[in-house]
Formats: sequence, C-alpha cells, structure tokens
Amino acid sequence: MTRPLLELKHLSVRYGVVEAIHGIDLVVHPGEIVTVIGPNGAGKSTLLSAAMGLLPSSGEIWLDGSLIRRPTVHALVTCGAGLVPERRELFGEMSVEDNLLMGGFSRWRRGLRDQAECREEVYGIFPRLAERRAQMASTLSGGERQMLAVGRALMAKPRLLLLDEPSLGLAPSLVREVLQVIVGLRARGVSILLVEQNARAALAVADRAYVLEMGSVALSGRAVELASDPRIIETYLGLGGRKAPAA
Repeated sequence: MTRPLLELKHLSVRYGVVEAIHGIDLVVHPGEIVTVIGPNGAGKSTLLSAAMGLLPSSGEIWLDGSLIRRPTVHALVTCGAGLVPERRELFGEMSVEDNLLMGGFSRWRRGLRDQAECREEVYGIFPRLAERRAQMASTLSGGERQMLAVGRALMAKPRLLLLDEPSLGLAPSLVREVLQVIVGLRARGVSILLVEQNARAALAVADRAYVLEMGSVALSGRAVELASDPRIIETYLGLGGRKAPAA
C-alpha cells in the first residue's frame, strides 16, 4: 500500500464545551476518492474544515507523510491541499477569469508564473467557464458557480482536493455532471476527500467511504460494499424524498 496522501489521527474539534467530532481516524491514499457521508449535524463539514486548518483541532494532520504541526489554510495549501467550501465563496463582482486568477495567487506568491497555463487547463475541464470568462461570478447559474469554485481551487494545482457538499442545490442533471468532473480529476492525479449529503451519489463515485454519526465514525470500508450494506440502504439510501433533520 502506498503512503497515505492525507492521514487524520484522532482528530477532535470542540465548540466550547461541546465536542463536535471525536477522535476521528481517516486516510486518503494517492489516486483515491474517499467520501464522508452521514446525516445533517453529524460533523461532516466540521471534519473537512478542521482537516483544512479552518478550525482549531486536537489530534494530528499528516499530508504526504509530513506532520502539519501548525494546521492553517496557508500551510495546507502550500503542502498541496485545496478546499471547495459548501457556500462556494466566490467573488461575485469579479469576472470568472479574475476569480480563477485569485485561486492561483498562492503559486504566484511562491514565485511560480504558470497562472495562464493553469487557467487554460481549467477551461479545458470546464469549457463553459471559458465561454463566460468575462462574466461576473454573481450572474452564473448554480452549476456554473460550482464549476468556478472547483476551477478556482484547481488553480493552485492541489494533489488533494477537499469538496464540501458539491451537489448542494443542484438539479439532478448537474449533480451527474459535477460527479463526472470529480471522477475526471482523479484520472488527472488529484485525490479527493468528498463530504456529501447525497449518499447514493457519493458512494457511486467513491473508492472508500466513512459514515459519520454524532461526530464519530460509525462505519467505514469500500464504497461498493457500504452501498449494499442493509444499514446504509435503510438509513441513507432509502430516504426517498424525506429530508434529514436540519443541523
């Protein structure tokens, strides 16, 4: 087995006296799509934010065999990680192209001048963004905004991409398109840690999965096996149109 690209060891996050996630161990190997599924309020987004250095945590975060001693967004990005947050957080009054260039700023700051090349690679993945390169981000459709959020993260040339609810608010046809992009990124050498409320969609593209419940890992294993597990089918795949409780 190759050395893990990302390894979380006994990761915990507290909000005051409340422990939101409890001692989580998680591994992403190079070339893998790993998903974290579970009900709203289980701690999925908290886990992703902590892994990216957005929230203070206890435990250890290892990236490509190195312990990140002071986990910050800057440290994680410098070491090859990228984050696409749930709310996309685009610069609405800036053009598509300028949003992409902002995504490449970390490389520019390190003296790397390949932003134009990276931008053209992103346009190759998302031709629709190339068509709308001069358009303000605030005027894009929901699917286009998600494409731009992913494209902006790719401008930093991450080896590991953390995706938080990429299907949120998208029509089923767009969800399929976004998932196809995620699979395509793996083929380009980008490993993925995917947090997703849509368990069926996530398990369909992932190699392995972790099921989070009340801040702890309840189940983990190969995605194809979990997708046929009666507990997963009953709890997550058989929900039909019912929504899980709000977080």
